[in-house]
Amino acid sequence: MGHVFHEIYLHFNWHTKGDRPMLAGDMEDRVHKLIRNRCRQAKGVFLHGIGGTDNHVHIALSIEPSVCVSEAIRQLKGGSAHDINEATGRTSLQWQRGYGVVSFGKRNLGWVLQYIANQREHHARGNVQHRLESAGTDEKPG
Repeated sequence: MGHVFHEIYLHFNWHTKGDRPMLAGDMEDRVHKLIRNRCRQAKGVFLHGIGGTDNHVHIALSIEPSVCVSEAIRQLKGGSAHDINEATGRTSLQWQRGYGVVSFGKRNLGWVLQYIANQREHHARGNVQHRLESAGTDEKPG
């Protein structure tokens, strides 16, 4: 995209259906790899970091102004479930409806990446940033 200055940094998170631990074990690495591949394939989407726990994903990326946020999340979230389910030959992964997205400035990229990389520790200690943990869903807990 020529002649356009942009610094559009976004933090996304979304959860597995019913917050079940569908990303336990090697499933997390497999799903993260699929999301990385989808980011590489998506025009105008640049992945900076990915992390999470057994029941949710966090990603930090930057986008070009022509990228529609809802289309990007559809490709990453829906596409990753499709890819892993096709690879395993069964329904191995389902995501809850909704997602969280928060914009942030370039100067906060290091902090956001550190937060994403240490997800398990943050959740174990109860030291989470609620703004970065909010994922929209219309599912009821329990």
